Amino acid sequence: MVLATNSDSEEHLHSTFASRYVRAVVPRFTMPNNSMPKDAAYQVISDELMLDGNPRLNLASFVTTWMEPECDKLIQESVNKNYVDMDEYPVTTELQNRCVNMIANLFHAPMGEEEAAIGCGTVGSSEAIMLAGLAFKRKWQQRRRAQGLPTDNPNIVTGANVQVCWEKFARYFEVELKEVKLSEGYYVMDPAKAVDMVDENTICVAAILGSTLTGEFEDVKLLNDLLAEKNTETGWDVAIHVDAASGGFIAPFLYPDLEWDFRLPWVKSINVSGHKYGLVYAGVGWIVWRTKDDLPEELVFHINYLGADQPTFTLNFSKGSSQIIAQYYQFIRLGFEGYKNIMENCMDNARRLREGIEMTGKFDIVSKDIGVPLVAFSLKDSSKHTVFEIAESLRKFGWIIPAYTMPADAQHIAVLRVVIREDFSRGLADRLITHIIQVLKEIDGLPSRVAHLAAAAAVSGGEVKTAKMSLEDITKYWKRLVEHKRNIVC
Repeated sequence: MVLATNSDSEEHLHSTFASRYVRAVVPRFTMPNNSMPKDAAYQVISDELMLDGNPRLNLASFVTTWMEPECDKLIQESVNKNYVDMDEYPVTTELQNRCVNMIANLFHAPMGEEEAAIGCGTVGSSEAIMLAGLAFKRKWQQRRRAQGLPTDNPNIVTGANVQVCWEKFARYFEVELKEVKLSEGYYVMDPAKAVDMVDENTICVAAILGSTLTGEFEDVKLLNDLLAEKNTETGWDVAIHVDAASGGFIAPFLYPDLEWDFRLPWVKSINVSGHKYGLVYAGVGWIVWRTKDDLPEELVFHINYLGADQPTFTLNFSKGSSQIIAQYYQFIRLGFEGYKNIMENCMDNARRLREGIEMTGKFDIVSKDIGVPLVAFSLKDSSKHTVFEIAESLRKFGWIIPAYTMPADAQHIAVLRVVIREDFSRGLADRLITHIIQVLKEIDGLPSRVAHLAAAAAVSGGEVKTAKMSLEDITKYWKRLVEHKRNIVC
């Protein structure tokens, strides 16, 4: 005879939502004392995650949000492989090496037909930039010590438009960050100004192929030529790192004649994000060096306690293998032709979106035709409403579009930016245009928040502020207000 018991297993006979687990407070600070059934644990977490934004509609991010089911299957099959166990997973290591070779060849590294490239996979471009910066710093220190000169004041020259990972590198590794300021209408680093800032303590100049703010490619060729002249005049050896996080998988396919990579002699290292236009889910970046001499051997560690000698030059140790395998899948699945077709589609959809935004007559386009497929645009008239209001209003349709101000000295310019990824179709572009037009009509019928905030700011400050000053205050206010509601620029 089967005896009925009142146990947790009995709850499996009932609806998940009828169980006690959906009535209990979700653990937030301490681990619960008791276990719960696997289906209940899944449902509790899944329900909370419903409140996240839709990744496909997150147009703030450059990061890939769609891959083919076959690649998803490969990722799932390899999710339990620790990449660092190279001796245990030699094929995975070989796939990483193949990816490095393919990327180095794509960037015209000076190597023989079957010569192995110098580089590695990373968690993302941030780690890749840290490794590149450390290599430049160590090379600079070696040169200075050989000359009997001090090594205590290294600096790096960048534009003010660099991603925050450069600021992290400078702070974490005690390197002064010398930024070329921007100006209205020119939102990338000026090569001439950058070279003027170079001195004997400069470890490298960082150029961006695909600015986070506007998608624009910086003029690496001009920077190379000007830097070559300065090095010749001074006897210095200041080189270039290209941060191609966003543009490294775009330029070779859309602008093959553009010289920005190892075709330029002073470019010594390049990073690129596999999880952006490399078309892999988040968690993979790449760093490649021009030659073996550009990566100081003292930065490479050799370990053997996992079964064999393993050289490693990454900042972290354990990491998953899935994204490395997914990158190799994309390379052999798509090939040059496939990547080219996808990037052309992205640019076509970016042009369609740009045309639709221009047709409203309300915006100035800030982004350029050549660069990363995105559209950055600012309001022609911000006297009544701001781009922050528009970004907030578009959230009701599900769109996640960042509004932000430019860096110094163009911080009075506020823009919206839409990143066009592989999975952003022409249909979505048309739908977004429709929603932007609808939002514009709605806010035009509302009282001016700008006027209200300007009046409040003037009264609270005890003085009458100029229109420009009030607009700057309002921009700062809206930026703070929506900061917690939007993704940061990435």
